[in-house]
Amino acid sequence: MPPKIRYSSAIATDLVLAKIGNPQRDEPLQTSREVYKVEEQDQATLTTLFVKPFRNLIGHRFAHHSSLDQHEMNQIAKAVFSAPDGLFEKGCDIARRLYSKSNHPNIKAGDLCVSLIKEIEFEGKMTEGLCILKSESLVPFLSISVENGDLRLHTEQGINPEKIDKGCLILNVHADQGYYVMTFDRSGGESRFWVRDFLGLQVVTDASYLTNAYAKMAVSFLEKGGSGSEQTKDGSGDGESTASQADDSPPWQTAVAAREAIQFFEERDKFDLGEFEQKVLKDPQTIKKFAEHRSKVEEEQGAPLQKSFDISKKDVGKAKKKIGAVMKLDSGVEIHLKSNFLLEPSNPTIERGFDDEKGMKFVKVYYYKENAEE
Repeated sequence: MPPKIRYSSAIATDLVLAKIGNPQRDEPLQTSREVYKVEEQDQATLTTLFVKPFRNLIGHRFAHHSSLDQHEMNQIAKAVFSAPDGLFEKGCDIARRLYSKSNHPNIKAGDLCVSLIKEIEFEGKMTEGLCILKSESLVPFLSISVENGDLRLHTEQGINPEKIDKGCLILNVHADQGYYVMTFDRSGGESRFWVRDFLGLQVVTDASYLTNAYAKMAVSFLEKGGSGSEQTKDGSGDGESTASQADDSPPWQTAVAAREAIQFFEERDKFDLGEFEQKVLKDPQTIKKFAEHRSKVEEEQGAPLQKSFDISKKDVGKAKKKIGAVMKLDSGVEIHLKSNFLLEPSNPTIERGFDDEKGMKFVKVYYYKENAEE
């Protein structure tokens, strides 16, 4: 189970600010000259905005091939936690490190905020966290002010707290293991420099992470047609049967295999990769392809996935909800099927056939009533 983290008592009072450019575009680095003290009336609101993005994120830890003593971000966090008065100096060190790592042409300039957040509850005990946020885009907003007894409308550019691009929260727990770190990067896998190059993190491969990773990986693999019975480009293999299946089977049939994968997780308390391969993947070609798929995921995550672990039922439920399918017809009609439909072993509400008179295929949908739009 993931650790229980509560932010109801959290408070941020001091900030270190910076503007991070891209060295390749000759954009400068500018840091604040002193710690910015948050006004008391703004502390609660600002703290809530800071910690909100870190709810329900998987855990990471600092990792180094030799020793954590040689991990720069790990040492910065250790210094801040041991001497909070040094936040300004170490916050500037963080800004300089991020600037030095921002030398890829696709990395955007942005505003950086570093804060020490106190009174975070981790597994029932209070601790502090070092929060690092980077915003790479400004949004326009309107404000109305009173001038000379009349109202005036102003347009300004600012940071949208709901759309912070990158973030990291280092909690002062498990220091000997590289701390417990939560991070996000809304730019996705194309900007791995945030997690790998700048922060130097690896995921914490606990039961929750492993269950989510394998379930998500299996569903994605199988829904994309991970079967080993694909027709090759040169027509070799069982191309004839595969072509027939592709033509006659509804597209959501690929979700049947995904359903079997989820059921495998639901029926067991412990996952074993060998058993999963035998019960769900079955044929050698599919097992081989899944192994290749798993290797790519491991490379992206920067850590190997264990082949045996305790299953987290909560995370199985999350993966179950993501199973879906879309049937796209050449007439411009799309039929979207949700997971609760696909997870039924047999569903009589869909009927497919061929109309000899029109020379066309058809899909017939049975229902009792129309649901109101959400």
